[in-house]
Amino acid sequence: MNTEPDLLITNAVIVNAGITTKGHIAAAGGRITAIYDQAQSPDSLPAGCRVIDAAGRTVIPGGVDAHCHVEQVTGSYKSLDSFETASIAALWGGTTTIIDFGIPASTAESPLEAADNKMRLAEQARCDVALHGSVIQWDETVPAQLEKLAAYGISSVKLYMTNRGSTMADDDTVVNVMKEMVRLDGLTYIHAEHDPIIADCTSRHVNSGATGIEHLHHTRPELAESTSVQETLAMAEYTGAPVYFVHQTTPEAVDLITAARNRGLTAYSETCPHYLALDESVYAGSAPERYACCPPMRSRETVQALLERTVFGQVHTIASDHSCYDLEQKQSRKDDIRFMPHGLPGAETRMPSAFTSLVVEGGMTLQQFVELFSAGPARINGLPSKGVIAPGYDADLVIFDPLQKQTVDGTALHMGTDFSPFEGMELVGWPSIVVRRGTVVLDEGVFSDPGPTGLFQSRLGVRAMQEPATEGASHD
Repeated sequence: MNTEPDLLITNAVIVNAGITTKGHIAAAGGRITAIYDQAQSPDSLPAGCRVIDAAGRTVIPGGVDAHCHVEQVTGSYKSLDSFETASIAALWGGTTTIIDFGIPASTAESPLEAADNKMRLAEQARCDVALHGSVIQWDETVPAQLEKLAAYGISSVKLYMTNRGSTMADDDTVVNVMKEMVRLDGLTYIHAEHDPIIADCTSRHVNSGATGIEHLHHTRPELAESTSVQETLAMAEYTGAPVYFVHQTTPEAVDLITAARNRGLTAYSETCPHYLALDESVYAGSAPERYACCPPMRSRETVQALLERTVFGQVHTIASDHSCYDLEQKQSRKDDIRFMPHGLPGAETRMPSAFTSLVVEGGMTLQQFVELFSAGPARINGLPSKGVIAPGYDADLVIFDPLQKQTVDGTALHMGTDFSPFEGMELVGWPSIVVRRGTVVLDEGVFSDPGPTGLFQSRLGVRAMQEPATEGASHD
């Protein structure tokens, strides 16, 4: 590309999933146009554009958060953020693309209507946005709706294996949707928790009077997750459907996906920062409602084993599972695990919380971190212009100092809530400068609101995206 740049980042340590180099990055029209070797003096580079001196700091591709719930209605609860606030928070946290879900709010709303609604709401986003569809109940209209979603560029569908009476899909629906996704070259997203186990376990606790949120982790045992993963993998193997398991919390679940991949299945594991940094002891504290999510936090031994597998490369993406409720909503039914809203705000803290657990404490390399944070989520989810610092890719960039520390204050964050599950923790890896499609939106603690300029991202199908990972930046 010979386009004159409008942005130049000099003296950078450029980290991609497969390579680390030192040099300068040029961008124009929202795309990266050139990577110059560090041996080339910045004075000899094109003039007349904005220049940012990275001064030896690390530059990684903008984050892709493949699991966010924005403006989500679940039963009587609605998450408190808008696409404006959620996307601004994501940018503060180094994430330049989020993928949300068009989940029907009730059986009266079709999958297509739910996606259309989210696409309208997402017009207020400041970062780029893609969508997953969702199916709760199969009927003869679903294939045509999935075809329409695919035409939109919504190439994945989420299915819940639990939450009977609201979002849960029965096994017949799962098999039928998987077959359609194979036909449409799509990816089936799975929330894997075994509903009969959870329902019975919850009932036993309720009958004994143990209904408070401090009992959450006892009512959703690890066995419920691994059992559901195993059953769902069997359906995926039968249909030939590529599958992506969200928010995995146990080493057993990850091992099941690893074994499935070894015998030829296309299957992916996702985990979340809170499952790597927190354990079930949080439910014994003074405010267990701050940690109410499904699946719940696990034992310290399980957390350590999950962390080890993530560092070893058995987990493929790190996502926030961002669900923005505030403490008033959380505390309203902390007395009863059946009715309290589950979910944690995390779009803004995904980068530093994951970086701290995986790189600082777990020994993961920066290249591995980029794979989990940016490149892997982009490639797996069919976003061919994201996740890589190289000519032709979107100029989504994060500059940060890997040694800079900051203590989490939930009230000072930007997610539309008043708490963080990482409250009071000292985290490393906070962005200093964030560039979204060539526009500097965060500059040393100063945010410049670009307005509702986020673009809807039409995604490619599974077979249309190449594996293994795209190679890192080349030199001009």
